[in-house]
Amino acid sequence: MSALLELRDLHVFYGQSHVLQGVSFDVREGGVTALLGRNGVGKTTTCRAIMGLAEPRGGITLGGHDLTRLPTHRIVRLGIGYVPEDRDVFAGLTVAENLKLAERNGSARYELVYDLFPELRERGRQLAGTLSGGQQQMLTIGRALLNENRLLLVDEPTKGLAPLLVTEVAHALERIGKLATVLLVEQNLGVVRRVARDVVVLDAGKVVHRGPAQELLSDPARVRSLLGVSGGREVRPVA
Repeated sequence: MSALLELRDLHVFYGQSHVLQGVSFDVREGGVTALLGRNGVGKTTTCRAIMGLAEPRGGITLGGHDLTRLPTHRIVRLGIGYVPEDRDVFAGLTVAENLKLAERNGSARYELVYDLFPELRERGRQLAGTLSGGQQQMLTIGRALLNENRLLLVDEPTKGLAPLLVTEVAHALERIGKLATVLLVEQNLGVVRRVARDVVVLDAGKVVHRGPAQELLSDPARVRSLLGVSGGREVRPVA
């Protein structure tokens, strides 16, 4: 399969801090690629650089289009949806209004969103700020799915969720991976095992591993070496 997203020698600085230090990897078209690593290694910064929310040095291309110097709104129009780690719903607007604001090009896929997350239809008139954390996550994913994006960047979608909601989000990610290409930042390796085809591992702002997801996850010693986990939340199974 050809690469949809290509990152080449990507560097990002926050002041004097050199966060990404020459990151290079491809995201193959279709399916889910998981971006893994310990906390603070640059996973969210990678997503922000792709979206133009952090100033990158190096090369970022989507289907041959150079994104490196484009403003965020133009990157979005090229077909990238973003589900940020902190959800960022408009708390003072209703669920329906949050979704309405995300519409682009007059082809909103409400039936898909409501099929994946029926609660969003039921709570259309409820203020987004009064939703639970899990419901806000559904809304954030739903906003990104509303348009027919080529690539979805999904950052820590199960963080802080109860196990039942983790399973629901994992199921949604499985379906989403059949509709679009997904770059998924995720700490729960049970979710990664279920949904991801490929993995990229970052450490200290550099790529330290790339390859098939199942090949890595079937090697507990390698997982411990790269990610420093052997139990707890990060490897919780998903039904």
